This record gives sequence, C-alpha cells and structure tokens, in this order.
Amino acid sequence: MKKQWLQVYVAAVFEVLWVTGLKHADNGWSWTGTFIAILLSFILLIRASSELPVGTVYAVFVGLGTTGTVISESVFFGHPLHAAKLLFIALLIIGIIGLKLVTPEHANAGDKKGASS
Repeated sequence: MKKQWLQVYVAAVFEVLWVTGLKHADNGWSWTGTFIAILLSFILLIRASSELPVGTVYAVFVGLGTTGTVISESVFFGHPLHAAKLLFIALLIIGIIGLKLVTPEHANAGDKKGASS
C-alpha cells in the first residue's frame, strides 16, 4: 500500500475522533484532544493530497470519516442503525472502493511536470 493512501486512512480515523469530540467534548482535556485530532487529520490529508489526486483523496477521506462516525455513534453512544442507514453506508463504501480502483497512483506527478514547464 502506498504511504500516501495510508495517510488518508489514518486522517479519516482522526476525522472520526474530532467529529465525535465536537459533539461529546465536555472538559478541557477532551477539547484539547479534539483540537489535536483536527490538526493531525488535516496535516495527513494535506500531505497525501500533495502526491495523490485531490478529488479522490477528499472523497475517500470524507466517505471513510462519515462511515466511521455513523458506526462509532452507534457502537459507543447507542444511536440506532436502521436498514436504510446500513444500505447507504454500503453504497458509500462501494463508491470509495470504486474511486480508489479507477484512480491512477501517479495522477498528480504528471500535473506537476506540466505545470512547471
């Protein structure tokens, strides 16, 4: 697996943490953790976007973050997961996998060369 894609996946995990933190933080430590998760999430996202196609990176990041947030809200905070939610999460994951499969790994490398000449 390419290092930049790993950064996208880890950024999505931090996105789940900070989105959950925004809703549930109630003291200085939890707000500090939320802020750190925001910083790490966007630092990793920016680093990955420097080498990978920005549109695909952002779609994968948001899709994984959304999926993770819905699942964590259900698992940790008891929010119900209805059949319709599960269906749409499955569609979202199928779309993420599809985007990843059709995106060339070297798409931005050619853009950088063309922009500098």
